[in-house]
Amino acid sequence: MTAARPGAAPEICGVVLAAGEGQRLRPLTASVPKALCPVGNLPLLDHALRRLAGLGLSGPGQVGVNAAYLADQVVAHATGRAHLSVELDGPLGTSGGVARLKSWIDGRGVLVGNADAYLADPFREPGKDIAALLSGWSGDTVRMLTKPCRPGETGGFSGHRFAGFSLIPWRFVAGLADRNTDLVRTVWRPAEAEQALELIGYEGFYLDTGTPALYLEANLHAAGAGLVDPAAEVTGAAMESVIGAGARVAGSVTRCVVWPGATVEPGESLSDVIRAPGGLTVPAA
Repeated sequence: MTAARPGAAPEICGVVLAAGEGQRLRPLTASVPKALCPVGNLPLLDHALRRLAGLGLSGPGQVGVNAAYLADQVVAHATGRAHLSVELDGPLGTSGGVARLKSWIDGRGVLVGNADAYLADPFREPGKDIAALLSGWSGDTVRMLTKPCRPGETGGFSGHRFAGFSLIPWRFVAGLADRNTDLVRTVWRPAEAEQALELIGYEGFYLDTGTPALYLEANLHAAGAGLVDPAAEVTGAAMESVIGAGARVAGSVTRCVVWPGATVEPGESLSDVIRAPGGLTVPAA
């Protein structure tokens, strides 16, 4: 186990949880894992890895990624960029996924992020926007990135909801069991009970991209007035939409996401949908 030097800042590693099946995003996730679904023409996993890199955490020694559902795709995408933990027995949940990585974490604090979290702060670079999670950390408390709860929203933490990233000290990681459970039960609520949970407000924009509506909203936020990959071919009309590499848009799209390699045929007029290869069309509603 790695021992911290007396008086030194706690050593930190990062973990991106990318094992989920993305059932609420089906049929988009029938053949693509949720972590590799693109937002703003960048896979969600890459957004998380860029954010960790902005904090100085990169490579297999400092960043871990877990995979279960369609794990071969996640492994191929992240090999060489992160330490990989493949859950061959199926997804272990957020807590079990971290527990499976205990020997790799090896005494360090761990900054855990959900691959399906979309965060954007127009005033700060990725990573710098969540740097407050690490600033002045003692290495003993649990820290959670948060936004205020929406009106009528329940189940939060002192009026706040989780915003994608949590910093967990080794003393909590060491006790995690290698079984299917979540961090709410094993870390956040226990830390709250012992008054060791620190809520760190996030000033930027945050969405859990778990449903088609939220996934489309995240893409439209990333697109602004529109985002077209240079390798896309648009001969029709694309308004307020995200068009991926190799996509062909000969019809009309408004507030849409057209995945890489997907096609919108002449005469088609799409609004508020996700178009995937093979003609798959998923409405946001």
